[in-house]
Amino acid sequence: MAGLIGIGLTGILSHQAALNTTGNNITNANTPGYSRQEVLFETQEGQRTGAGTIGSGVNIADIRRLANEYLVQQVREDSTLFGEQEALNSELSRLDNLLGGETTGLSTALNNFFASLQNAAEDPTSLPQRQLVLSEAQQVVNRFQALNQEFIQQRESIKTQMQQGIKDANTLLKSIAELNLAISESPGIAQGQMPNELLDKRDEKLRQLSELVNIKVSPADGSQVNVSLSNGLSLVVGSNAATLGTRENAEDPTRLEFTLSNGGRTLNIDEQISGGKLGGLLRFDTEGLKPAFDELGRIAIALSDTMNHQHEIGMDLEGDLGGTFFTDINSREAQSSRVVPNGNNSTSTNGRLAVEITDSALLPAGRWTLQFSGDGRTFELIDQASGKTVNQGRLPDPVQSEIGMPGFNIRVEGGTFNAGDKYLIQPSRNAAASLGLDVRREEDLAFASPIRVVTGDGNIGTGEISQGTMLNVRNPNTNVLLPGFESSGRLSNGPVVLSFTSYDSTTGTFAYEIRDNRPTPPGDPDANLLESGAYDPREIKTFLSSDPLAGDAYQGYQFEMSGKPAVGDSFSVVFNANGVSDNRNAELMASLGTANTLNGGSQSFAEGYAGLVEDIGVKTRQSQLDVDAGKTLLEQSTNQRESVSGVNLDEEAGRLIQYQAAYNASAQVMSVAQDLFNTLLQSFR
Repeated sequence: MAGLIGIGLTGILSHQAALNTTGNNITNANTPGYSRQEVLFETQEGQRTGAGTIGSGVNIADIRRLANEYLVQQVREDSTLFGEQEALNSELSRLDNLLGGETTGLSTALNNFFASLQNAAEDPTSLPQRQLVLSEAQQVVNRFQALNQEFIQQRESIKTQMQQGIKDANTLLKSIAELNLAISESPGIAQGQMPNELLDKRDEKLRQLSELVNIKVSPADGSQVNVSLSNGLSLVVGSNAATLGTRENAEDPTRLEFTLSNGGRTLNIDEQISGGKLGGLLRFDTEGLKPAFDELGRIAIALSDTMNHQHEIGMDLEGDLGGTFFTDINSREAQSSRVVPNGNNSTSTNGRLAVEITDSALLPAGRWTLQFSGDGRTFELIDQASGKTVNQGRLPDPVQSEIGMPGFNIRVEGGTFNAGDKYLIQPSRNAAASLGLDVRREEDLAFASPIRVVTGDGNIGTGEISQGTMLNVRNPNTNVLLPGFESSGRLSNGPVVLSFTSYDSTTGTFAYEIRDNRPTPPGDPDANLLESGAYDPREIKTFLSSDPLAGDAYQGYQFEMSGKPAVGDSFSVVFNANGVSDNRNAELMASLGTANTLNGGSQSFAEGYAGLVEDIGVKTRQSQLDVDAGKTLLEQSTNQRESVSGVNLDEEAGRLIQYQAAYNASAQVMSVAQDLFNTLLQSFR
C-alpha cells in the first residue's frame, strides 16, 4: 500500500509543479523578455523483484527555459540596427522639414529680396521701393539667423539625448553586472539548475543596451557573460561594470564626445560608438548637422561677399560710394572666429591664426584640421571629410605667413606652436549667425553707377561708347581705394579722356590714347597716360584693363566702343553727378539673384540652398527606407524568438487541462491505495 501511495504522491507533486509552471507562463505572457518554461518529467528508479522492476513513480528532472541563444543574439543585433536608423531618421526628418519648409526655409526670403531689388531698379528714386529692399534684406538676415539658431537647438537636443542615453546605458551595465553576480551565486547552478528568471532579466537588459549601442556578448565562467563594444573595449566583465560618459569635445567645444572609464583610465571612444540610438545621434551630427552648418554658412558668406562688392562700387542718392551692404565677411572678429584651438594643445602654445576669405565663389563647405609636428613649425592640413592631407609644409622664421587654399587663406600671424598642437579650421563658422544688414537708410542704397561716359561735343565720327562697367573701387590686393575714388563726390583723377589721334589707312585702325587729369611734369608728357593702342572699328573694343596688376591701365572700370570714330574725336569718363535716376547698379545687384556665384561659378544662391535641401532630403529618404527595412528585420527576428520562447496561451491552456487530469488521476491512485488499506483492515476485524 505504501508503494502505491508513494507513486500517487509523486504524481501529485510533479503535476502540481507542472501546473504552477504553466500558470507562471500564462501570467508572464506579456512580460518583456520572458522565456517560456517547461517541466521535464523522468521516471523514478523502480523496485527490482524476481518478476521484474516495479515502477516507483515520477520525478521532475528539470524546469527548462526555452531559449535559443542564436535567436536572442539576432534580436539584439536587429535592435541595434533599428535603434540607429530610428534615431538618425528622426533627426534628419526634423532638419529636412526645417530646411524645406516654405515659411522656415531660406528660398522664399531670397526670392523676395531679389524681387524687391528688381522692382526698385525700375524706379531707383522711390523711397518706398528702397524701404522695401531694406525690409526684405532684413528678412533674409532673419532667416539665416533663425535657421542657424534652429541648428543650434537641434545640436543641443542631440547633446541632451546623448547624455540621457549614457545614463541609461550605465544603469543597464550596472544591472547586468549585478545579475551576473546573482546568477553565479544562485543555488544549484553547479548541478545545472539555472535561475531562469535571472537569465530572462539579463537577456532583457542586454537587449535594451543593444538599442543604445552596438555590443558584443560572450559567455564566461559561472554562467556569466562579458559585454564589450564592437572593437573589444570591455563594458562588463563578470560583476564589474565600466562607466560610460560624455565630455566637451577637445576639437570642437560646441559638441560632446563619448568616454569610457575603467580602472582609473578615461578613453575617448567616439570611433567605437556605432549602432543603436547613440550611434545614430553621432551619425546625424557628422553626416547631417555639421554639413548643414557649413553649407548654410558658405551661402551666407557668398551672399554677403557678392552683395557687398556690388554695393560698394555703386553710388547712393547723396552722391557717395556705397559701403558694405551686409556684414563684412573679413572683419577681424570673423577671421579669428574661424579657428578653434584644440583643448589638448600644449599650455605653452601661443600661436595666432586667422582665416581670410579670398574668393567666396571657390570657398568649399567643410572643416580642416591643422596640426603641427617636429619643432612646431612643420604643419599638415587634413580634410576631415576625406581624411586626406591637402596641404603641408614648414613655417618660415619668423612664422608670419599664409597657407593658401581654394577660396580662403589660413594666416599665421605669430606666436609659437608645439608638436602635437591642432587647430580646427572652419571657414564658414558662425557666418549665418553673424550675418547682419549694414545699410540703415533708404538714401544709402547705392543703385547708381559712380561713373558715366560723355561724348565730346566736337565729335564727327559714328563711334558709340558704353556707359562703363564698374569693376572695383579698391585695389583687390591692398584693399586701398583706387586713385579715381579717393575723394567723395567726384572722380579724383577725372575726367579720364579717350581720344583718337591718327588713322592708319593700311590697317584701317585708329591710334588712341587714354589720359587722366594728372599734371605732366616737364620732360615726361606721358605721365598721365593710362593706355594707348590701336582701335579697329570692325570689332568691339574694351578699353582699360581688368587686371589689378596692370598698373595705371587698371582704373576699376572698363568701357566698350563700337563704330567708326574720326581723328580728333574724344570721349570722357566723368563722375556721375546728379545721377539719382541711374539704375545700373540696382540692376546688377538684382541680377545676382540668378548669377552663378557659388562652386566656382556653377550655382546661384538659390541653387546652392536647393542643393543643401536636396542633400538632406535624399539622406532623409534613404534613412526612412533603412528604418522600414530595420523594423521588418526586427519584427522577423522577434517573431522567430517568440516562436521558441514566447508563451502560446492556447497551448498553455491545453497543458493546464492535461496536467489537471494527471493530477486528478494521481489523487485517484492515492484514493485507491486508501480504499485497499481500509479493506485490508476490515478483513482482520
